Amino acid sequence: MKILVTGVNGQLGHDVMNELALRGIDGIGSDITGAYAGMSDGTPVTGMMYVPLDITNRESVECVIRETGPDAVIHCAAWTSVDAAEETENRDKVYAVNALGPKYLAGACAENGVKMMLISTDYVFDGQGTEPREPDDEAYCPLNVYGQTKLAGEKAVRECLREFFIVRIAWVFGQNGNNFVKTMLKAGKTHHVLRVVDDQIGTPTYTADLARLLVDMILTDRYGIYHATNEGGFISWYDFAREIFRIAGTDNEIIPVTTAEYGAAKARRPFNSRLSKRKLAENGFKPLPDWRDALRRYIASLDLSAMN
Repeated sequence: MKILVTGVNGQLGHDVMNELALRGIDGIGSDITGAYAGMSDGTPVTGMMYVPLDITNRESVECVIRETGPDAVIHCAAWTSVDAAEETENRDKVYAVNALGPKYLAGACAENGVKMMLISTDYVFDGQGTEPREPDDEAYCPLNVYGQTKLAGEKAVRECLREFFIVRIAWVFGQNGNNFVKTMLKAGKTHHVLRVVDDQIGTPTYTADLARLLVDMILTDRYGIYHATNEGGFISWYDFAREIFRIAGTDNEIIPVTTAEYGAAKARRPFNSRLSKRKLAENGFKPLPDWRDALRRYIASLDLSAMN
């Protein structure tokens, strides 16, 4: 089987390529840059074939799908800078990446008989309430431009393909790029006391664990919309930060604050990022490990002394 992975310069795409390599599956990595530009040392996944791809260019997408001939596409590429997406000058670009990109890929996949998996987000919901959202819930009302454009991408895939995977994730952390864990550890070196919001609730997702699940899924025909995060229950960003510093063995003081107390961001954030994952088990997929175990493994893999 041959699988094309978009967004390999990012956290998840890089780990999906690693997972394919570990299983001996033929993977083709792609991103907007002319050459691989992911890990800070420039080292791509061992043996990775790389193809430059501008997902906002329909002709480019159709050409790459046609010439590489994949059996499946795992679409990880996205505009993920939530606050920058709110800037007026960025909005057309955000829509092109998050909505038109999936549309062009889905169209090319439909034309060539290729499986497609779209990685989406909890931000497609309104972020209100306290109940976990189910994958097939229709009560959409995204709070910000990022969520609105990701939802548009989901709709485009559903319109182009009869069979597809859409996998919504949340609170992602991994080796390749920046994330909340790295931000906390870096900030903790220069600030003993940190203020972290405690009224936004969700569950972290380790990309190394998620990549294994995504590859498991794409090898099946159990299509549909799924939610995937690590197990271990629902927590706040404050809870997450406390566990980060506990595992790292530092004595930083973490002070819980409300979103309002923390200060307004350009983009509104969801208070409720709880995602129900029972559909995974119902379809025979193995749940991800507890987020605490994932965090321990992740921090153990980092060079903390190099974080400045």
